[in-house]
Amino acid sequence: MTDTPQPKRKHIPQATIKRLATYVQVLESLARDNVSVISSNPLAEACGVQGSQIRKDLAYFGEFGIRGVGYQVNHLISSITSSLGVDHEWPMVLVGVGNLGKAMINHIGFHAHGFHIKAIFDCDPFKIGDKVHGLEVFPTQEIKPIVEKLGVEIAVITTPPERAQRAASYLAEGGIKGILNFAPARIKVPDHVHVEYVDFFRHMYNLIFNLTQDPKEAKPERDAMDIKKHLFDSDPGQIRD
Repeated sequence: MTDTPQPKRKHIPQATIKRLATYVQVLESLARDNVSVISSNPLAEACGVQGSQIRKDLAYFGEFGIRGVGYQVNHLISSITSSLGVDHEWPMVLVGVGNLGKAMINHIGFHAHGFHIKAIFDCDPFKIGDKVHGLEVFPTQEIKPIVEKLGVEIAVITTPPERAQRAASYLAEGGIKGILNFAPARIKVPDHVHVEYVDFFRHMYNLIFNLTQDPKEAKPERDAMDIKKHLFDSDPGQIRD
């Protein structure tokens, strides 16, 4: 088991990165339930993938687990988060202090995973100067100087769609390198700025499509409680194949 795993290749598929986030989520749930060891097959079942997929994804970052025993849950969490670069604090800013923006500012999960909102912005003159969960609302025109002063690299956009591009332009000019965009609009930014879109409608369309398909063709998914019961049929502190 390696203490400081390093990626074996420069190119790691985006699909692998997304699955790793799921693995961490499931592992953290297991840790809260005092599970100390788990092998790839029950972990894969809880994550909705094959055991071979778990092993292949982790192989990009090094060697994990003990043959015949499994993975140490807490060690695997720290190893994955370290490999992804999310094992330390990431300050960020948020643009768009509407209902969604306020919910993001107060999102406990953000703070628990090291994402800390340091400044918030809005173009509504009636919101400027207000305090939201201890943060003052600044006008969007001040995004560039404040971002430069704070030295943050990540921003979240929760504006209406027609205001997303202007927010993105201000952020890029201020030195932001990564944007998580919740606005239902595509934005244009310089090539060095990475954008991730959180598109509720895309997921909703996918959900509705699957609901309207012939149930005989749909792949059944096990209930979450069913999976947890299966996992704990053996020793509650140690899960193996």
